[in-house]
Amino acid sequence: MKIIFYSYLRCSTCRKASNWLDKKGLEYKLIDIVKEPPLLDFLNLALEQYSADKKRIFNTRGKSFKSLNIDIYGLSNEEIIKLLLNDGKLIKRPFLIYEEKKILLGFNEIEYVKQFM
Repeated sequence: MKIIFYSYLRCSTCRKASNWLDKKGLEYKLIDIVKEPPLLDFLNLALEQYSADKKRIFNTRGKSFKSLNIDIYGLSNEEIIKLLLNDGKLIKRPFLIYEEKKILLGFNEIEYVKQFM
């Protein structure tokens, strides 16, 4: 099982998710989402998976998002990707990639159980 876990050190939700993964004995590669945003392929996969609501990919409660003051729904996928690559704090976290084909955004224990148990 291959898990890539993009996290932000100050994020309590990220800590909850990593604690959950640790308790379940799941190994993962931890990456600082601010210093190293997810790869383009993973952001495209997230946009594909969450195409019904592109706003879910964004950390809408953060200062970076609030300062944008733009309509996300009016942006193309390319414009969204550009924003996300330029500021990792805009990305919903934790941003977890499972076997390079499934993206989990945020931490929902029920979703994690479905995916990993």
